Amino acid sequence: MGLSIERLDDGVALVTLSEEESRNALSLTSTVAISSAFTNLLDDESCKAIILTGTGRFFCTGADIEDFSSSIDDGSIGKLVSDLTAILHPLELKIRRHSTVFIAAMNGAAAGGGLGLALCADYRLCSPNAKMAASFFSLGLSPDGGTTWLLPRLVGNQRARRFFFNNEVWSADQAFEYGAADEIVDADNLIERAIEIASKWGSWSKMSKQGTKQLLDASSTTFMETQLEFEKALITASSLTPDFAEGVSAFLEKRSPVFGLSLEEE
Repeated sequence: MGLSIERLDDGVALVTLSEEESRNALSLTSTVAISSAFTNLLDDESCKAIILTGTGRFFCTGADIEDFSSSIDDGSIGKLVSDLTAILHPLELKIRRHSTVFIAAMNGAAAGGGLGLALCADYRLCSPNAKMAASFFSLGLSPDGGTTWLLPRLVGNQRARRFFFNNEVWSADQAFEYGAADEIVDADNLIERAIEIASKWGSWSKMSKQGTKQLLDASSTTFMETQLEFEKALITASSLTPDFAEGVSAFLEKRSPVFGLSLEEE
């Protein structure tokens, strides 16, 4: 399948793309495999956080250019591109709206749709060798993978515009300086640090995580009045959960809360 899944403590899952898949990860076959792996983990209540990383010099460099060439030759390129985005885009929407935390541990280069996956994450760690590139303009394409929605929210509209139109490649230092990466970690400690973040962020209540992710994504495109109504609806819903009752009890008892209780366990 070109990827491995390792289940770790604290409900953390580590998804590692093979070196071949990292280099040309988003062929039709591998995109289906990645989507299936993520969907299964997102649907698993015991999974609190997912870490995605690559192998070797690449995190995920997007579509297979040889597939593009073959599809141009046989006249099926439009269908291929449409089919790829029809798999990748719904997956990214599900990730952004889901309570499961998504961490990108960027060991190397991220480009094209692979960059979209990285930007879709709740937290991005880069090794010093990591790079970010759009690469769409080099191919005569407009961007996809949510990059034109996600990147401006991280670095600002005009810097994102320059990134695309100048066909820029950002080093790990530049990505961190501009706000596209959250921290730079030595390559030997990249996964260990990703697990630390995944364990901490994944430990919060489901409604806290899911509601905050949805609210933050909505905040830049709604009026304040609409955002306040959205906040009201979500905090009211979260107040009815066992996790809220546990949080209140833990506060009064001066202890750390233990989230993820079922109604029966409560």
